[in-house]
Amino acid sequence: MPDRSIAIVIHDGVQALDVTGPGDVFAETNGILGGSASYRTVLVAQTRKPVTASNGMRLLPDFSFEEAQQPFSIVLVAGGPELPTAPPDEELSAWLRMASAQADLYGSICTGAFALGHAGLLDGRAATTHWQVAQHLAALFPQARIDPDRIYLRDGRLITSAGVTAGIDLALALVAEDHGAVIAQAVAKRLLVIAQRQGGQSQFSPFLAAPVDAGSPLARVQQHVLEHLGETLSVRQLAAVAQTSERTLWRLFKDVGLTPHDFVEGARVDAARNLLEGSETPLKVVAYDCGFGNPERMRAVFCRRLGVSPAQYRDSFRMRSDSFKAAE
Repeated sequence: MPDRSIAIVIHDGVQALDVTGPGDVFAETNGILGGSASYRTVLVAQTRKPVTASNGMRLLPDFSFEEAQQPFSIVLVAGGPELPTAPPDEELSAWLRMASAQADLYGSICTGAFALGHAGLLDGRAATTHWQVAQHLAALFPQARIDPDRIYLRDGRLITSAGVTAGIDLALALVAEDHGAVIAQAVAKRLLVIAQRQGGQSQFSPFLAAPVDAGSPLARVQQHVLEHLGETLSVRQLAAVAQTSERTLWRLFKDVGLTPHDFVEGARVDAARNLLEGSETPLKVVAYDCGFGNPERMRAVFCRRLGVSPAQYRDSFRMRSDSFKAAE
């Protein structure tokens, strides 16, 4: 496998882990492979002046856009924790179009996808980004197909990932593609991370994210559902709570992008997630209390919505009181 040159685009406000996470994956791969192959990672920015990351860390670019005219094997735009609201940077867009045309692969980490979109590099492509901004990305670039649930995604030469630690997942996937799963697993062990995470971003994001107006029919339904999760919640019952017809209730839910069934099931999933994260309540009890009826039904819903079983979710996210207990 020939050497790979990797350019990571950085900017003020960049998330440091979006940069250093993939960089460490490639560096550890170099160490494991020795002299048989290598990745060479460089940082590119508008100028060579130090860039201040969101955590206050200062990063020094290796090249400016003007200097970085040579072909790179992989071009990645790092993102940041804030939603990009500034007007498109025409200099960045022009450089990305040039560099991506010469690269074997090009893509983004987290909100770096917005820069790709402004450069026209997402049109007609499937991509992902952090779940918190995926809807905004899809609205801003309607010609792209945005999947909000993927940890990382490849569409031809385009590679995109969710935020922060997902850049590590993306880099490990590239290493596996270049050198095989055994090497990628060895790198993951060195970094104390999982080589391939189960499930998608849904397991990290709250289902009930969009509040509704207090006192509205949907607000009454939401409150009723949250207080009666273990009971039967039919559309007829919910319409009575909302003081509307069933047809009107369906329309109200459609306006917020849901169906009544989606809302009820999502509320039950959220309640179950809270119990799985914060308690040792048996799965059978969680399933009953949250309205699934039985563990098998809860497992089916979790696997369909989150890509993991309730037991796997608990193993990944539960908070143990003895997590920092000193060894005796």
